[in-house]
Amino acid sequence: MKKKVLVVEDDKTTLTLLKQEFKKYDYIEAFYAETYKDAMRLIRGHKGNFHTALLDLNLPDAHDGEIVKLVNSHHISAIILTATLDQKLKDLVLKKDVVDFVLKSDPSSIEFAVNYIARILKNYETTVLVVDDSPMFRELVTNNLKQIHLNIIEANDGQEALNTIEKNKDISLVITDYEMPNVNGLELTLQIRAKYKKDEIAIIAMSSVDKKEVISNFLKFGANDFLNKPFSNDELFTRINSNLELLDLFSQVKDMANKDFLTGAYNRRYFFNSGGQIFSKAKRKELPLAVAMIDIDKFKNINDTYGHDIGDVAIQEIKTILDTQLRGSDLMARFGGEEFCIVLEDITLENTQLLFEKIRQAFEDNIIKIKGLEISYTVSIGIFYGMSSSLEEMVKLSDDSLYIAKNNGRNRIIINEII
Repeated sequence: MKKKVLVVEDDKTTLTLLKQEFKKYDYIEAFYAETYKDAMRLIRGHKGNFHTALLDLNLPDAHDGEIVKLVNSHHISAIILTATLDQKLKDLVLKKDVVDFVLKSDPSSIEFAVNYIARILKNYETTVLVVDDSPMFRELVTNNLKQIHLNIIEANDGQEALNTIEKNKDISLVITDYEMPNVNGLELTLQIRAKYKKDEIAIIAMSSVDKKEVISNFLKFGANDFLNKPFSNDELFTRINSNLELLDLFSQVKDMANKDFLTGAYNRRYFFNSGGQIFSKAKRKELPLAVAMIDIDKFKNINDTYGHDIGDVAIQEIKTILDTQLRGSDLMARFGGEEFCIVLEDITLENTQLLFEKIRQAFEDNIIKIKGLEISYTVSIGIFYGMSSSLEEMVKLSDDSLYIAKNNGRNRIIINEII
């Protein structure tokens, strides 16, 4: 679901630049207002349901930052984008629910402001663990981080933090104090790094101990960053945003290595790496697997009739439909061309038949509407169910079943069963 952002800006040039930048983010839906009254109308029309706001302080019908009070009254946090800002007004506005200020100096500042908004919106799905034995300090940090919409979990010491990480696999960042009972921050960092790499969980250490070796030890033990207590909100937000952006970058690099560019499905290399682990576990437990090969019927006719661009859309549609039918635990990859392979564990033969009949029917009923055209196609599905000597052999056996399905009229399922 797209995140909604309220943008209030009266300068036409700046507004044009903002619109260009927001178009880069497909998960953001921006709504634009040039006056206080326009903003009020949008807020009322959407019943205040905006995830965040980007605001100019000086508007034609509200010169002194009244727009901030308006969005705050609807519990919308904001980033201020302004050409000038005197200290008095800054002090006044900072008392409100304002995350930060960005000065309109050049086009790069516009890009920075929109990127900041994008980071805040990603924070809605980002979990941070705050570890400190001082309840007052944890509360202070937690309240500050809620301003940028992070999901916060607290722990009183390193041992509680380790237990929390085991139970919460979605933690992206740990902010930990140094001196704590039971397990201190250094020991916590070392134990986290024994299980999680820097591109899996980021660690920001913090301490009021004024010793250089404390910083160097944290970094040697695997911390990504360090903060000296006391620190300002601006410094805290900057360090957090930098580390989360780096995690996003690591994730993008992994996706480029593991996923197919056209569809976003996993590629053949990832399939055999990850599928090999699934196979080994099933083999060890003497449990059957289902391996299915799916291929578009008469795909060459689509390319020849409508062109390769439409053919690419047809291939992308395979991923779209399979995403709606498969479980999150099922492994699906594009093998090349219009051919996709799936591995399913913890499934009976009967449920395998039911699932892939449902998938076959979904393709038969589906109509792609594009460029004034209505395109439909069927798929053939070959399945191997059971256990064999290797995953590669199971894929070959499912491919053999697919060949039989093609030769027996297409738009059908053939299952090769060996228990």
